[in-house]
Amino acid sequence: MILAAATLSLMASAAMADTTITVQYAYPELFDTTQKEMVAAFNKAHPEIKVEFRSAYKDYEDAAQRVLREGITGNTPDVTFQGLNRVRVLADKNIAVALDGFIANEKGFDAAGYHEGMRQAGAVNGKVYGLPFAISLPIVYYNMDLVKKAGLDENSLPKTWDEIAALGKKIKDQGQADGVETEWAITGNWLWQALVFANGGTMLNADETKVAFTDDAGKKALSTLAKLVTEAKSPNMTPNEMLAAFAAGKLGMMITTTARVNAVTKQIGGKFELKTGNYPDLKQGVSRLPAGGNVAIITAKDKEKQKAAWEFLKFATGPEGGAIMVKTTGYMAPNNKAADLLKDFYVQNPNQAVALSQLPYLTGWYAFPGDNGLKITDVIKDRIQSVMDGSRAKEPDAVLKDMASDVQALLPRR
Repeated sequence: MILAAATLSLMASAAMADTTITVQYAYPELFDTTQKEMVAAFNKAHPEIKVEFRSAYKDYEDAAQRVLREGITGNTPDVTFQGLNRVRVLADKNIAVALDGFIANEKGFDAAGYHEGMRQAGAVNGKVYGLPFAISLPIVYYNMDLVKKAGLDENSLPKTWDEIAALGKKIKDQGQADGVETEWAITGNWLWQALVFANGGTMLNADETKVAFTDDAGKKALSTLAKLVTEAKSPNMTPNEMLAAFAAGKLGMMITTTARVNAVTKQIGGKFELKTGNYPDLKQGVSRLPAGGNVAIITAKDKEKQKAAWEFLKFATGPEGGAIMVKTTGYMAPNNKAADLLKDFYVQNPNQAVALSQLPYLTGWYAFPGDNGLKITDVIKDRIQSVMDGSRAKEPDAVLKDMASDVQALLPRR
């Protein structure tokens, strides 16, 4: 019996030793270092599993579109890192593998930091299809040298969008730099959702049959973007142009994801004082902010690869993987235990700690229903573009009406 057990153990080890899994992730400029360090640590813990990377996706839209195409041909990676708002479509298309069976077989899963809230972020219709890897929230980045020249200091930073616009105008009027830019186009509609949710609004009604962002919350959201253009003279920049301008000291403020803190800090290289601040106009009991970031999903159909992929998912989203991710990016780790490894880090890196104070406002990143979910993201982006490029900045209500009409036409008919 002992010999038989030993033989079975050796056979299992041999089988696992031959297991190679393919992994693919988005935003290489943010995650290349993270993934390489994480796999190196994973290899020490699991030498029996080999991880091979496919070339990274450009962004979350690219990630979703490529996996949807590959799902038809059966050529998906074994593990894919997708935007939190893309879990729904991959589950609906039966590309993502439900993880409930794996979770049920784990002892002390909650105690290891994989709490219920973490699991629900990757759940669709009561089943878990992914474990959150990196969580982000929108924050404000300040060039404090330019802010101080405009007459403010760290104790008088803006708390509202009106104050952001006013400070942006002051910085612009000095003639040395643009005042403010928001990375409104990131992932198509994440910061649009943040504006609407912060005002207490929603994307659709409760049964997801009708657009709901045409109410006061939506009107205020688009009017806020219009004000940045008309009053603060916010430039029409691409994300890369915005980041380059800020790092070069040619932009006073930018509103974007906390995920960029680490990269932006390195790009600045001490040229000026960087400080991060909370997202504007947050009101307790009213405001919510969509959790950005990504989730690790298994798409492998082979059972042995699924087992190996599950070990990788646990490590990547666990305490050690989470700590590596936080230290190499600006994201927050959804795993509770990772925070225990990062106490000293946050004390030493206060710009990365700012977003933690916004966690009480965290809500889900909404995914539009039906086959046209990705198209809806595109039409929202196109309509907001007409405000941000100045062509329709003076008629935000009319743009909102057109946006709502476009989205409504793409919703599933019931």
